[in-house]
Amino acid sequence: MTETDPRLIRLAEHDNVLMLTTTLQAGEVISVAGIACEMPIALSLGHKIAAQQIRTGEIVQKYNFPIGVATEDIPLGAHVHVHNVRSDYTPSYVIPEAVK
Repeated sequence: MTETDPRLIRLAEHDNVLMLTTTLQAGEVISVAGIACEMPIALSLGHKIAAQQIRTGEIVQKYNFPIGVATEDIPLGAHVHVHNVRSDYTPSYVIPEAVK
């Protein structure tokens, strides 16, 4: 494996994540930048994989847009999701007590 698996796509030039174009099964091996990475869990279409190592506190970028900040070190080829990224894309709102 010398390149990135064709089932992964980089949506924009400066993105540090790759998007899945299909489902990957647990135990399946993919290549990211020529490095073999085994999937620990099944992931479906649209999930993100780290295109490079992303360190704690670094911005996660998709479509050349910051979508969050890494809450832990994310190794190359690892799943990038809510378990290791704090979203900066979707604002959170406080619902007033009277509306609850």
